[in-house]
Amino acid sequence: MNSWQHIYEHFNPIAFSFGSISVHWYGIMYVLALLTALFVAKYFAKKDKIGISSKELDNYFVWVEIGVILGARLGYILFYDPHTSYYLTHPWQIFNPFMDGKFVGISGMSYHGAILGFLIGTWLFGKRYKVNILKLLDLVAISVPLGYIFGRIGNFLNKGLVGRETDVPWGIYVDGVFRHPSQLYEAFLEGLVVFIILYMYRTKKRFDGELIALYGILYSTARFIAEFYRKPDFQMGFIFDGWMTMGQILSVVMAFASLLLYIYLSKKSK
Repeated sequence: MNSWQHIYEHFNPIAFSFGSISVHWYGIMYVLALLTALFVAKYFAKKDKIGISSKELDNYFVWVEIGVILGARLGYILFYDPHTSYYLTHPWQIFNPFMDGKFVGISGMSYHGAILGFLIGTWLFGKRYKVNILKLLDLVAISVPLGYIFGRIGNFLNKGLVGRETDVPWGIYVDGVFRHPSQLYEAFLEGLVVFIILYMYRTKKRFDGELIALYGILYSTARFIAEFYRKPDFQMGFIFDGWMTMGQILSVVMAFASLLLYIYLSKKSK
């Protein structure tokens, strides 16, 4: 247990380097997350005979990945970054991975922003290739959670999105402060638990779009709970009487929107 509590003192977040460019474990986990989601989508598309080919999914993957990257970065700048006005007046700096001539990568991504980018990418793909968007989104709902687990593990390995201070025996030291390993809580709640629920329910769905609406509700609920163990973003702190975080506010909005979508699609199907 002692080794676990001091894990960051013995772990190098850099997996390997090419000259001055370093490849972090976080980046590797991000790639694994994307590939896992794509593999799971292809598996269930074939297993459940959804009518979407592997080639179509490969093409769709490119469209939504562009949307996810753009949405995640822009979402962070709009929702979390304290220098929003700077980036809006210097948009070429949004995706600049260099600082003072040194490669530092791009930091600052918003999950809720990624969702918006993903939905826009899906809508454009559906319009371009005339596919059933709701059926496609239901496939995404069952595929994303497992990939999401790798994303949160990447946050953990990169010592990002750290937890709040605690005294639980499974806590870890982060720069001398004993904290919850909240990234792993999120991997479990937002990834594994959500996947299991949707996996068990998928064959019982009553209308197209039901799984993606349920995913929005389940993810938002899991994220809202996990935020109680996660340190608030340092540039924002707590909001609303000192207990809610921006992540919780966005989760409430997402849950409400998903509930409205569920009700709308349910009525429309009847």
